[in-house]
Amino acid sequence: MKKWIAALAVLILLILVTVNQRGAIATLILEKGLMARMAANSLAALDDGLHLALCGAGGPLAGPNASGPCVAVVAGEQLFVVDSGTNGPRNLARMGYPVGAVKGVFLTHFHSDHIDGLGELSTLRWAGGDNREPLPVYGPRGVEQVVDGFNAAYAQDFTYRHKHHGDTVAPLSAAGMQAIAFDKPALGELTVVYESEGLRVEMLAVDHSPVEPAVGYRFSYQQRSLLITGDTTKQANIQQFSKGIDLLVHEALAPNLVGMMHATAEALGNQTIATITQDIVDYHASPVEAAETARDAGVGHLLYYHIVPPLVVPGQEMLYLNGAEAIFPDYTIGQDGVAFTLPANSTAIIKTRTGL
Repeated sequence: MKKWIAALAVLILLILVTVNQRGAIATLILEKGLMARMAANSLAALDDGLHLALCGAGGPLAGPNASGPCVAVVAGEQLFVVDSGTNGPRNLARMGYPVGAVKGVFLTHFHSDHIDGLGELSTLRWAGGDNREPLPVYGPRGVEQVVDGFNAAYAQDFTYRHKHHGDTVAPLSAAGMQAIAFDKPALGELTVVYESEGLRVEMLAVDHSPVEPAVGYRFSYQQRSLLITGDTTKQANIQQFSKGIDLLVHEALAPNLVGMMHATAEALGNQTIATITQDIVDYHASPVEAAETARDAGVGHLLYYHIVPPLVVPGQEMLYLNGAEAIFPDYTIGQDGVAFTLPANSTAIIKTRTGL
């Protein structure tokens, strides 16, 4: 009994000490957390090769693990982003990628869910990095209007931040974005849009009609390759330029699940949602079609992204695939934070992160 009483007394004492010192303890934890967070740099930990991470795995519909479409690509020491959807720039930071190190953005098309994070991305890069020129934004013709619009919207913010922080943090020479536009390639052709330090980025045509132009991008570095489709239907052009690549990042909408949403909307008399869920099916590829492209192109691995609708119910992944797993078994259903490494001059395809 005495030992029990003594132990209880010690426990009570520890609780009292913890309560009295909780401010100091919280301060110590916060200091260590800040040190780790602010020193984090995933780029420094990467070996030479081609690397990819989903800073946004979803589409326009909100999902718990799928922010707006955003793909980070690292080649050697160069960091690029393909599309910049909602929350994508913040996810980059969560994954330890320094936003200030982003060398450029490649836009696949100009749907709002693919561009609505551009203002935040360019601002974080400007104020969080040692850059002296605006963020380059590559894309098909029309990217000029997108960039001009964002620059106009943020024009007053540029002056506020420069006045407050000066050239050390916010030099006006680096504020905003600079558009670099290309004609959409013809079917069967590729256009080189960037080439430096061993990295080659090529634009290819996809079909997202009535959205025009719409393109995808193929990245090649140190004998490794990946292709990001952007929004598209199943296309022979994608299959052609995916032949033998290591990683195919293909968008996919599940018609069966969207059909359930459509039926529910009609039953509820919600004509707006009923119309949307009817309209969107015919300008996206399905998981089955993406799997067929991956199989027929002989790719190393298939990563689904731009997941529509969001996967929120346990077991919904199998409904989403709807048999695609039998067509091409080397796949990953994307979610925010999923990452792959393709080591230089190798054939290895390594999943390095399963999510945030």
